[in-house]
Amino acid sequence: MALLAPLGGPWAVFIIATLDAGIFGIPVDPLVAYYVHTNPHRFLLFSTVAALGSAAGSMIPYIIGYKGGEALIVKRIGQERFSRIHGLSEKYGELALIVPAMLPPPTPMKLFVFSAGVAEMSWVRFVCSMFVGRFLRFLILSALTIEFGPQIVDITEQLVKRHLTATLLVLGAIVLLIVAYNLWRKQRSKSTQQSSAK
Repeated sequence: MALLAPLGGPWAVFIIATLDAGIFGIPVDPLVAYYVHTNPHRFLLFSTVAALGSAAGSMIPYIIGYKGGEALIVKRIGQERFSRIHGLSEKYGELALIVPAMLPPPTPMKLFVFSAGVAEMSWVRFVCSMFVGRFLRFLILSALTIEFGPQIVDITEQLVKRHLTATLLVLGAIVLLIVAYNLWRKQRSKSTQQSSAK
């Protein structure tokens, strides 16, 4: 914190989030929790800059995957695991990034990012998906930090490690409910317009 202090809170969060997503595995959650705990009224700012940094840094592994990094990933994690993650990227598109982006470590986020590149997802969709997922994650982290203190970071990571499948299912269910609600609203609006036209 002493080294980062001259940068100011938001810039420090942005830089660490960018490095974490793009190059090094630097834990950004404790940094966000620290700044939110010391400046709770600025939680929205810290969540936003952390999400922007993560989205910007993720462009590095995304480009590697887009330019032909499939062989490198398969060599590191095996064909079976890569095929499973790549299949999710192709089948669910943005949701295959948003949901894991919401999860804290030890979620293998870079694998999903690589896969999005290999699947040739457009960079606009990729950046938007990463930002949305990370923003929701840091927003939830900020709310929990304000309520329970910065120690919530360790508690959350332990829960995810022990109950990763359950966590993914719950988040997936939430996302599906949001999607279903939006589709229902659009359909209802369309029906109302058609009724008015008659």
